[in-house]
Amino acid sequence: MSLEVQLNLYKRIKALSEAGLVYAQNGYDEERYEELRQIALQLMADSAKQPIERFSDFFMPQEDYPTPKVDVRGLVLNEADEVLLVKERIDGKWTIPGGWCDIGFTPSEVIIKEIAEETNLRAEVVRLLAVYDKRCHAHPPQPFYVYKLNFLCRVTGGELKPSFDIEDAGYFPLSKLPKLSEDRILKSQVQQLFQLAKADDEKVYFD
Repeated sequence: MSLEVQLNLYKRIKALSEAGLVYAQNGYDEERYEELRQIALQLMADSAKQPIERFSDFFMPQEDYPTPKVDVRGLVLNEADEVLLVKERIDGKWTIPGGWCDIGFTPSEVIIKEIAEETNLRAEVVRLLAVYDKRCHAHPPQPFYVYKLNFLCRVTGGELKPSFDIEDAGYFPLSKLPKLSEDRILKSQVQQLFQLAKADDEKVYFD
């Protein structure tokens, strides 16, 4: 069994234990669901070769039914059909703009905000291109279970300038993409999103 498969199983165990904690009817149930949660955290820590304290501190206690986290990304093309990418300071690699969804904003509002914050460009959403389940793609393993909403966006104004947490930003031809931050986006996904953006049928890909 691969590490990725193991980690997904541990995530499921953790999610089931947290759902049990939310709906537990008595102290007996709470004690056993908390024990199951600790087992899941220990297994995740062992797989990542990290102390369990790091995982225990990383995950806040679940107070509601556990669900996947949602990441939004925006594909922006210029007149030459080059792809807008930003270089993350955290790992020095490139990705299409985006980030975690914020409470109180629609997904389309979030990606417009992310593009503005990361590139100083004003943009509008054209349409949804794809919904990815990270488990179904070759991303590096990570603790969270994540859905990724990918939108086609169009620049309406502003001057390209990276923000404080973005090292650089620029447009790249599809054939000459720089080293990508694979936790955020894969080359195969950029290629698929580009194809979907250029297609006439406006088909939306989903896992």
